[in-house]
Parts: sequence; structure tokens; C-alpha cells
Amino acid sequence: GDKAFAQFLTDEIKEEKKIQKHKSLPKVSGGWELEVHGTEAKLVRKIAGEKITVTFNINNSIPPSADDEPQEGQKPDEQEPELTSTPNFVVEVIKDDTKQTLVLDCHYPEDEIGHEGEEESDIFTIREVSFQPTGESDWKDTNYTLNTDSLDWALYDHLMDFLADRGVDNTFADELVELSTALEHQEYIKFLEDLKSFVKCQ
Repeated sequence: GDKAFAQFLTDEIKEEKKIQKHKSLPKVSGGWELEVHGTEAKLVRKIAGEKITVTFNINNSIPPSADDEPQEGQKPDEQEPELTSTPNFVVEVIKDDTKQTLVLDCHYPEDEIGHEGEEESDIFTIREVSFQPTGESDWKDTNYTLNTDSLDWALYDHLMDFLADRGVDNTFADELVELSTALEHQEYIKFLEDLKSFVKCQ
């Protein structure tokens, strides 16, 4: 059984490497610096008196595929759907002269992906906003968290503009999906390789 498993993994790794779009991770335009720690990635950008960090984790970032049925007139194996990683991401804005960090929790709504041509709609939404003490890794549950579900739309628009002014806009969100997808694929191949060595180990 293990031999067959190892052989399957070898073939699978070959296939995955063949369809791998990016040998190295794609860059995000706008002067963001990327740090990657395993499945967590952080993009950092400094602008006048502020530091903006965007953090995301590729784990569980691939939405479940809605329909596994082949489309009309398609052979079952003809169209492998491209897996896209759309992770939730957290934007932190730190101003040099305050002790607080504004934290915006953003995500990609499932129904927005793939609606090309609708210029109006944003491809990501802000879910929650809160202030956290700068430099503390553990966020406090006692800090007020604003949920955007019931938010005045004008305030919401201002928050979206606030992010866009700092480089977090639709273009950024698109590039983040690309980066995340490439990172996810890279980690997947690495996982298959580790699994193969593990299975082969006597």
C-alpha cells in the first residue's frame, strides 16, 4: 500500500509542478514588503507617519467548489477548475504618534468572486473594525469591536476610502488573491513532498 501511495504522490507532485504558475511568489505592486512564515504572510508598507500591515493565512482559504458536476458539453476531466485562495485578511494601520492601532478585518465575500466587469462593486468587504493597543500581540476582547453589518453606509464608504488611500483597494485585493494562491500552491507541493518522504520512511 505504501509503495503505491508513494508512487501516486510522485506523479501528483509532477503534475502540480507542471501547472504551477509562479516559480517564485508574485509581487504586490505599491511598495509592499512581503514576509512569509509558513502559511502566514504579512505585507508591510510605510507611508508618511504610518505603517500599514496586511496579514493573512492561507490555511482554509480555498472556498469549497460549488459544483463538481461537469458543465454542459464538457467531458468530466476536461476542465479542472482553477483553485483560488481568497483568505480573510487583517489590515492594521499604525500611526507613529498614537498608542493605538486601527484594525480592519476584511474578507472576500463568496458571491463577489468572478463577477467581472461590474466596476462598481468592491471585491472585498470590511467585516469588523476595532482599536488595539499598538505592539501587543494579543488582542483584547474587552475592546469595542464595530461590526459592519449594521453600519451606516456613509461611514463604511469612508472606511473603504481610508483603506484605498493607503493602498488597500481592489487592485491590491486582486494581487493578494494571486499571491495567496501561489503561496497556497507552493505549500501544497511542499506538503506532498513531505508526505512522500514520510510514507517512504521505514
